[in-house]
Amino acid sequence: MGENASFWESLIYAHPTCSTWKQEAEGSIYHLASILFVVGFMGGSGFFGLLYVFSLLGLGFLCTSVWAWLDVCAADIFSWNFILFAVCFVQFIYVTYQVRSVSFDREFQELYSALFQPLGISLTVYRKIVLCCDAEVVTLEKEHCYAMQGKTPIDKLSLLVSGRIRVTVDGEFLHYIFPLQFLDSPEWDSLRPTEEGIFQVTLTAETDCRYVAWRRKKLYLLFAKHRFISRLFSILIGSDIAEKLYALNDRVHVGKGFRYDIRLPNFYHVSLPEAPPVLPSHHLQRGPPRRKPTGVTNCSSFSTQ
Repeated sequence: MGENASFWESLIYAHPTCSTWKQEAEGSIYHLASILFVVGFMGGSGFFGLLYVFSLLGLGFLCTSVWAWLDVCAADIFSWNFILFAVCFVQFIYVTYQVRSVSFDREFQELYSALFQPLGISLTVYRKIVLCCDAEVVTLEKEHCYAMQGKTPIDKLSLLVSGRIRVTVDGEFLHYIFPLQFLDSPEWDSLRPTEEGIFQVTLTAETDCRYVAWRRKKLYLLFAKHRFISRLFSILIGSDIAEKLYALNDRVHVGKGFRYDIRLPNFYHVSLPEAPPVLPSHHLQRGPPRRKPTGVTNCSSFSTQ
């Protein structure tokens, strides 16, 4: 214990305290290095944040090395700062290589900026998603079918990049699918990983379309390896299905002044422009259970049974 105490005492009191301070300031190179350190530590996260931090810190250590070599003439100060400069330089090269390795084609870059980047998805995670679809964008020509009712198997999940898809059942129009929406999210959600099924609707391209397709088995393997990606797709698919259901609800009407609500299949409610927020109970009419109104397509035809 005494030896430890003497060690710390010698470490603290071995050098005399500064009785007089140096009057002249250090050279401009030292102050430039300090400024670079301050600005460098203000960098953010992500690849470009790391590039920002390592570049400025590297320049700061380089300036300190030059200052130690020219003004202080201290080999140890020069050596340590030059080593730190070399470390920052190597890290900068490594991060630059990573940024180049996760570059994408224009359509995938636009898809990332519009859909995945606002959710805080990093480029490395997005790269795994892109590689799962083989980094390929498929073209669907006008009036060609993506899926046919009762014939096309459900074996993939597709996201529309450009164009517009028309969804019909028995020749009756249901709704449109627009860019950044999934083509077959209800079918995907209706099946378990081990189940198979076929489309209960027909999807036809109204314009020339481009979409990204993930094979079902390959995507489930990705989900098994990365639970974060599985939760991400679960949220995106759930939101997409909700948008499609509300699109159906907006166009379904029952007679004069009545509107069918797919969330309450056994009820009709009055849809008037100036109706109060809360309607009396006598405005609600009970319909026969499990019965579809005349001229209305049941939403069950929208998803795979």
